[in-house]
Amino acid sequence: MRLCSAICCLLAATLITGCGSGQRKVNKSEAEVNKERVSLIEDYQKCIKKAGDDEAKAAACEHYRKSAEALAK
Repeated sequence: MRLCSAICCLLAATLITGCGSGQRKVNKSEAEVNKERVSLIEDYQKCIKKAGDDEAKAAACEHYRKSAEALAK
């Protein structure tokens, strides 16, 4: 009877630990995606500032904005 209880406890602990590590991986992935989005947004803002009134240069900056939007989805 004790052996059965010990095995059940061990199994439950293993399942709980396994589920927790999966969530940590998801959180880490989401954090990395958010960092990349922030970086792209900062690059976009720098590009727009550098372009000034030149609409052609400002249009060239759009790939930063579109990339950031794509990561948000």
